[in-house]
Amino acid sequence: MTSRLDRIWQAMAARPLLASALLGAISACGFPPLRLWPVGLAALALFITLLRKANCWKHATLMGWLFGLAHLTVANNWIATAFTYQAEMPQFLGWLAVPLLCLYLAVYPALAAITANRLGRNAGTFTFSAIFAAAWIITEWLRSWVFTGYPWPPLGLMLLGDFDSPGIPLLLPWLGTYALSGLAILIAAGFAALVQQGRRIGQLVLALLVIGAMTFPFGSLTQAEGSIRYALVQPLIPQAEREDPGKFEDQFIRIAQLTMPGSDSERLVLWPEAAIPDYLENGYPQRYYSARTTGADPDFARQRIGVLIGQQSMLLTGLVHLDIGQLEGRTTAVSARNSVSAIDGRGEIVGDYAKAHLVPYGEYLPMREILEPIGLSRLVAGSIDYLPGPGPRTFNLGRFGMAGIQICYEIVFSGQVVDRSNRPDYIFNPSNDGWFGSWGPPQHVAQARLRAIEEGLPVLRSTTTGISAVIDANGVVRQHVPTGVTGRLDGLIPPAKAPTLFARLGNWLPLGWALLILAASLVAMRRRRV
Repeated sequence: MTSRLDRIWQAMAARPLLASALLGAISACGFPPLRLWPVGLAALALFITLLRKANCWKHATLMGWLFGLAHLTVANNWIATAFTYQAEMPQFLGWLAVPLLCLYLAVYPALAAITANRLGRNAGTFTFSAIFAAAWIITEWLRSWVFTGYPWPPLGLMLLGDFDSPGIPLLLPWLGTYALSGLAILIAAGFAALVQQGRRIGQLVLALLVIGAMTFPFGSLTQAEGSIRYALVQPLIPQAEREDPGKFEDQFIRIAQLTMPGSDSERLVLWPEAAIPDYLENGYPQRYYSARTTGADPDFARQRIGVLIGQQSMLLTGLVHLDIGQLEGRTTAVSARNSVSAIDGRGEIVGDYAKAHLVPYGEYLPMREILEPIGLSRLVAGSIDYLPGPGPRTFNLGRFGMAGIQICYEIVFSGQVVDRSNRPDYIFNPSNDGWFGSWGPPQHVAQARLRAIEEGLPVLRSTTTGISAVIDANGVVRQHVPTGVTGRLDGLIPPAKAPTLFARLGNWLPLGWALLILAASLVAMRRRRV
């Protein structure tokens, strides 16, 4: 067995570039839905060992880039599914779009690799890995905001346990997501160092500690009950039906049937992203209202919602608002906003939130003046772009508490989901995951769990097709509706925790850990030379 492993290692060492790409792809198996985190950590450990042996900075950079390219391409394979719902663009472009996107995203692992090579060339295995971990924290943070940012998925996501067992991410209040990714590298490096030193007892102890942390049933621990009653709806509206005007009214009826009964109860009703086919704001040209349902005007549309939820209730729902202006002498929609509105039992809109982190090519077309003439369009139907909102906002819903709103993939941006000057009691995360394939929804709800833990706030996800979930402030999924099922969740919103250290410091916390790890590594290297 040992000789076979030696031959495998020798083959990898002989072809480090090919091995880096292969290990990057394998490491992505640590993410949901596969959740093969031991495999992911093992692949990461082997890559670190290979990277340490890189003979120059150029070689190290290429190894890091190939690792990142394969790793992120496999993890983001769900993006290709989105192209199957775009009639104006051929589906095969989806399978090209993912690696093309990752050609850029892989730059960040490459930067981490070159940093480790330049600063840790003469370091021992663990010290080299610590430098790599510190660099990864910083570059993953950069990936979250440069060119509007795309942090999906953070490396530390592979450390998240199942719905009942958050696992090692329970350290998030003191680390932050990007430092959790650094911790994943340190755990992998610990195994690599122990294997190289032949310390089998150490390997066993470390393995038992990680397994124990990943599998302990935290969900069985007693939790305080909240006081705000909710009814969270998953209507199961397939993506293929989303933009079919002939089915708009059927979609509303489906949501309405799931929401009832409740006319005499006091509850917070939660509907998914773009759940309402009607336009609810006044002042649009009549043709917009007539095209959505059977000629419903906005006053009627709001009133029937109020009757549906009941006078004592409040609704938070995703919907689209239009911005009306003049275009070529005609009054028309010039832009739109992907929004969440709070609607009371009288059918009045008492609050609006517009999505801030918009999806390039999904909700707007970058460089439209250049790309539209050559035939490129958005993946979502429509010719006008969505405009971004101002960022995290908190709704004061009176007896229904302080609600933070994050629409769809906004929830994946660590440190950017809460208005820190007006902390909410919970985060509502409506989404449409119907075009995310089989890998997207499990990863999406997993990242919502990371936000719940690091912010110390419950997260409630209402989606069109799943996975809808109620997540407590420890990242435990208290209730959920799986993908492909119609359902409603009822209960009391779990209580929030006191503001965590991360909630106070934001991403200064993981950046501080990165600098601390880097400084400790450089001191260790200097002492080793003396």
